[in-house]
Amino acid sequence: MFRRGGGGGSRFEAQYRVYPVSFIDKTQLENGDKVILPPSALDRLASLRIDYPMLFQICNPKEKKTSHCGVLEFVADEGHAYIPYWMMQNLLLSEGDLVKFSSISLSKGTYVKLRPHTSDFLDISNPKAVLEMTLRNYSCLTKGDAILVNYNNKRYFIDIVETQPGDAVTIIETDCEVDFAPPLDYVEPQKVFPAKGAAAGASGSASAAAAGKASESKEQEEEPQPSFLPFAGQARRLDGKPQSSVSIPIPQKREEAGASSSLGNKSGSSLGKPGSLGKRAAGKLVFGRDSTGKSVDPDLPKPPPLSARHHAAAAAKKPKEEEKPEPSKFQAFSGKSYKMT
Repeated sequence: MFRRGGGGGSRFEAQYRVYPVSFIDKTQLENGDKVILPPSALDRLASLRIDYPMLFQICNPKEKKTSHCGVLEFVADEGHAYIPYWMMQNLLLSEGDLVKFSSISLSKGTYVKLRPHTSDFLDISNPKAVLEMTLRNYSCLTKGDAILVNYNNKRYFIDIVETQPGDAVTIIETDCEVDFAPPLDYVEPQKVFPAKGAAAGASGSASAAAAGKASESKEQEEEPQPSFLPFAGQARRLDGKPQSSVSIPIPQKREEAGASSSLGNKSGSSLGKPGSLGKRAAGKLVFGRDSTGKSVDPDLPKPPPLSARHHAAAAAKKPKEEEKPEPSKFQAFSGKSYKMT
């Protein structure tokens, strides 16, 4: 049942038939890795020098499966041991199978990698806090095991993917880094790429839209801009009367009149001769006459004298002076007066 090791050390070894903890109405032990052993195991352990807390290695010799656990009480029947049902599933055990218990000392864990079986574990509002509360009921973790987490009346199984510094570590009074792997049922979303035809149609529509915008901008540029026309309005008089044009008659001599009429009848006049501009003085602008008022071309008529212009302007002013303003129909204070008495 047990043997002593060399160098004054000792190791406990015993074989028991295992049953689920539900057989002794201790279902709360399903949330941890604690087992129930018989009182004889405590007597043997007390006589040996072992490390505390007490940790055990459980081995199924038929399936060659191994796990690790702690002990809660020594109240089981002799030859029997009660362990959590999830541990029996990991070891591929049935009720009444014979297993081997051995005392062991494990190093403290520094790193643990976990992988949930289902993605709904990640839907918990605070999975880290739930996991910390659950692991308080565990003494050690073994690589390859699947531990159980009960939360909100639902069972979650989590695989122990990796442990450091060994394949089995204790998590009692230690700071351990925890990492999560993707759940077993997690499916990575696939990237959807647009079809070639759709991409070509989109590029064609984009190019057509760009061409339409370019043509619209060209049309806007080609539209004639409104030109500014100064003094394009109509003239108004301040007195409100209609505007009348005044013509100034210019008397001419008979000889000059005849000359002008003969100039109009001739097919080629002296104005069109290129040599007529050669007699003008250099450096002066002369429009048909020189600075003395004489015509450069003898065929052109002379301007009327100043006296004739004065008489014409006086004749034009007379009709305006003869116009008398119409009497106004409005008469101030034209009503009747009345007395108060």
